[in-house]
Amino acid sequence: MDSLTLIMLAVLAVLVFFMFRNGRKRKKDQEALQATMVPGADVMTNFGMYGTIIAIDEEANKVELQIAPGVVVEIHRQTIARVVEPVVEDVPEDSSVDSIDSLTEPEFGQRVTDADTDTDTTEQPKKGDA
Repeated sequence: MDSLTLIMLAVLAVLVFFMFRNGRKRKKDQEALQATMVPGADVMTNFGMYGTIIAIDEEANKVELQIAPGVVVEIHRQTIARVVEPVVEDVPEDSSVDSIDSLTEPEFGQRVTDADTDTDTTEQPKKGDA
């Protein structure tokens, strides 16, 4: 055999090795997800819907998911992408308000009305007005 054939076979062997490795890793991750899927768990589906698991039907491979109070949908078990962990914000113990400016500062995305700003809001003459 020539060296080019040996290199091609080596590359093919490496590709096959990584395919099997990724398949085993994906299977292990899926099994870990299935173990954490229990009634009462908050989950997110593959299509971005959040809800709480009400019941799991192992035989039919279905999950009853409550997406709003009183609204329960039935989805395939494999469409659950992940279990959502509650976000806990760390608040420092000495978190006191330093100044009154922090109370009036708008949050990101919050609309600010003209009365809340200190800018001049007088009307400018329009084009054509003399």
